[in-house]
Amino acid sequence: MAPSITTLSSKIARIITSIFIISTSLPSASTTAIPNSPPFKKIYAFGDSYTDTGNTGSTTGPSGFNYVSKLPYGKTFFHHPTNRYSDGRLMIDFVAEALSLPYLPPYQDQTANKSAGVNFAVAGSTAIVYSFFVSNNLALDITHQSLGTQLSWFNKYLEGQGCKGDTTRSQCDAALSDALFWVGEIGANDYAYTIGSSVSSSTIQKLAISSVTGFLQALLTNGAKYVVVQGLPTTGCLPLAMALAPIDDRDDLGCVASANKQASSHNAVLQSKLQELRKRYPQAVIVYADFWNAYRAVMKNAGKYGFREPFRSCCGSGGGPYNFDVSNACGSPSSSSCPSPSQYINWDGVHLTEAMYKVVVDLLLNGTFSHPPFQYLLNRKKQAAGMY
Repeated sequence: MAPSITTLSSKIARIITSIFIISTSLPSASTTAIPNSPPFKKIYAFGDSYTDTGNTGSTTGPSGFNYVSKLPYGKTFFHHPTNRYSDGRLMIDFVAEALSLPYLPPYQDQTANKSAGVNFAVAGSTAIVYSFFVSNNLALDITHQSLGTQLSWFNKYLEGQGCKGDTTRSQCDAALSDALFWVGEIGANDYAYTIGSSVSSSTIQKLAISSVTGFLQALLTNGAKYVVVQGLPTTGCLPLAMALAPIDDRDDLGCVASANKQASSHNAVLQSKLQELRKRYPQAVIVYADFWNAYRAVMKNAGKYGFREPFRSCCGSGGGPYNFDVSNACGSPSSSSCPSPSQYINWDGVHLTEAMYKVVVDLLLNGTFSHPPFQYLLNRKKQAAGMY
């Protein structure tokens, strides 16, 4: 992750490209529950492995995390693997709970009930189209889907709902007007591909932000009115980054300074683009979910949130300060998982524990880390629906 790391084996590089791949039962009670009367009838989600609820599995997901379809993935809440890259629920699951909606089925599940929404997120997905990496000889053994793929899937889904343009406005309104659009973090994989290459981080930032902006414009033009966009997290705090970066590349949190700075810079540009979109689409509510600062707040006071292990992977191998071995990832025969994942921030070296996802969601939905506040979005939706 750190720009100073330029010589890695191809095996390690394949693992790094998995970062954030860098991702339907009824909901249970949650401390983030908000409404008495649900303001939304459905959610559409996009992103990478931090949001993917099952569009990839062990044989179709990113290299390096080839055991997501096996225990101990999913052991905490579902008690069996669900192809979520965690021990249990993800942020989008807690969002669904908070809105009194079912967990989102993955788009690839053709038999699922999708009346309350669909999850288009793909583990391994990039913001930039996959062909860019192929043309720059950066195409490793990774998921080929990009944000553009997810938009194509979404458009195909709309067509299936009878929404095929202005002549089917009523069908489009039915599919879109009561929906929350949750765009999970995406772009960290794009930066990971630049490690050891001649493609600069500034080039990746420009292209990734352009892709995300174009994607959002397409959603808003289609009729999306309530959109939440997550920024990148503090990528330098992940065990994988910590294990691979030079020891002198550290910030005030003890995380990899260069990686966190890169993510922060990306987020700053993203926020400026969101402000431009707000002016262009005044009828829509566009919320920036500040994943970076929410994650940082937890890292600064981990004990306050019940975490005893801010850096160490719960599931992994190798011991040491990070319990992460690139050759023996979570789920491999030589790995093991901790007995109390709720005390760990990180699950497998790259992805987070259910406990961390829950804390972050609470900070985003009920705290001060969304701009404008998520409650403002809810109020706008309730006003539009005549709820008060």
